[in-house]
Amino acid sequence: MKISQKGLYALQAMMMLARHYNQGAIRIRDVAYEEELPEKFLELILLELKNARIVESVRGAKGEYQLRRPPSEIYLSEIIRLIDGPLAPFGDAEQLRSLIDRDAEHRALYRVFLDVRDAAARILEHTSLADIVSGQRTKALKARKRRKKKEAESGILPMVVPGKK
Repeated sequence: MKISQKGLYALQAMMMLARHYNQGAIRIRDVAYEEELPEKFLELILLELKNARIVESVRGAKGEYQLRRPPSEIYLSEIIRLIDGPLAPFGDAEQLRSLIDRDAEHRALYRVFLDVRDAAARILEHTSLADIVSGQRTKALKARKRRKKKEAESGILPMVVPGKK
């Protein structure tokens, strides 16, 4: 998966709207200034997010926007799919499953690609704007690294079962 510049701008704008969720609508100009985004391009992105019913605009000449749902209910996958299309870095899951079924010689390679695709999708589908804004995602990753480091230091090796996830 490659996130486009437009996708990155959308995520940055959504993070700002999430940080200010309970404070009402925010002017496009303020979002653009705070996130250092081109204002005209941001207008088009917010219009696309509005049409997808992720954000809503407030009437008036100020051009204000706010999230339609709480940040905890808006997942990164939803934003990325809207702006950039499929999450999959190696094609869609059905295409990969078809290759696994048809191409025995390269089946193991396609299974790895499918695993990578599934892992990326799982992370993005379970990470909300609230997780990112509150730092929960970062805390969870740090905790996982500490746990792995302790396991490595203690000499305990994780059990690996071939073919199991």
